[in-house]
Amino acid sequence: MHISHITAYEIIASGGYPTLEVELTLSDGSTGVASVPYGASAGSHEATVLVDGDKKRYNGNGMLTAIDHVDEILKPVLTQQTFTTQAELDKTMIGIDGTTNKKKLGGNTILAISLAYAKAVASSRKQPLYTYILEEFKLPTVRTLPKPMLVTIEGGKHADNSTDLQEFCLSAMGSKPTHEQIRATLETYHQVKKILHSEGLSTNVGNEGAFAPSGLPSNEKPLEYLVAAIKQAGYEPGKDIGISIDAAASEYYIDKTYHLKLEKTSYDSKQMVEYYRPWLEKYPIVSFEDMLDEDDWDNWPAMQKLCAEFTVPLIGDDLTVTNTKRLQKAIELSAVSGVLVKLNQIGTLTETIECCKLAQKHNLMIVPSHRGGGETNDTSMVDVAVAVGASYIKVGPTRGERVSKYNRLLEIEREATA
Repeated sequence: MHISHITAYEIIASGGYPTLEVELTLSDGSTGVASVPYGASAGSHEATVLVDGDKKRYNGNGMLTAIDHVDEILKPVLTQQTFTTQAELDKTMIGIDGTTNKKKLGGNTILAISLAYAKAVASSRKQPLYTYILEEFKLPTVRTLPKPMLVTIEGGKHADNSTDLQEFCLSAMGSKPTHEQIRATLETYHQVKKILHSEGLSTNVGNEGAFAPSGLPSNEKPLEYLVAAIKQAGYEPGKDIGISIDAAASEYYIDKTYHLKLEKTSYDSKQMVEYYRPWLEKYPIVSFEDMLDEDDWDNWPAMQKLCAEFTVPLIGDDLTVTNTKRLQKAIELSAVSGVLVKLNQIGTLTETIECCKLAQKHNLMIVPSHRGGGETNDTSMVDVAVAVGASYIKVGPTRGERVSKYNRLLEIEREATA
């Protein structure tokens, strides 16, 4: 398909700083528009988010350099070629960049074009994006839609003075229709608000639209609140709704020691693994994510072994960063049984799907996710989740850039049942 025009410009992301959006037009007039999120808590092995660095403009977070790269480097090449596949386009851009982490052009720069192209071709074929992805990458036919993994209480880098761990999520269970699963988790979310009020805790929200209460006595307390809320909402913990945790442990790993400020304690890796054991014993845990540091490779297998005792998937995020090389290493070490997927971690649609295919091959849980720092209204991650047969999508419960994802999932459900 021939690209006739590419336009790049800044839009404002949820964190109040700019991000990049691209409008791409094909020779038949079909158009695709895509924007790229960024994370407040980001793994060090992710693709580069290229920012201007000019402190006089958006505190250095402008996107004018990325726009210049589109206009001066990528557009002149891409509009002179005809691409027969998504992979051809993406590999061309990867080749022009020529670095392992896309630091020359920026992973955000490349991804915006990659997704805009996919949307334009899908539009040209009169297909929803998920169908385009299914056909383009020859993926297995999807049988079920992903369930909501609703970020409900947040801490770490996503909220000040809350828990050391980053996210406590309400995860739907069972086989109810998607709209009923979303309803159940949101009804429970509102019960959490009542519980926090009754405890005299703030119900202000953090980066992801989840509650960010300060004054919690321990990192375990959110688990108690979530179980109580599930019951108060009229659902059964461990049957209708369970709990998923993203520790983002790299954020409290300093000098090979895990420092839990809330509890004024520090642990080595082996102690940290055992710290989590009582939670697996006491609570309806659906999944654990990033419970150890992104480079604490020696101890991830022990964490995975512990999770396996309770048949709980251990998901890699900062560890694997949607990167097939890092995921392959994690698989070989028996370090994970699931993978979080974020398009901007790797920087092209093709590489994202390759990572998902590797996960499928090894029967790993797949969970596409929003970003905590600078999210946009773009819903591409939902279509990716549907196309790859993901178990869950992880997204916050409030704020427009979050609920747009759930509304897209509901739209897909309506299309599927029409």
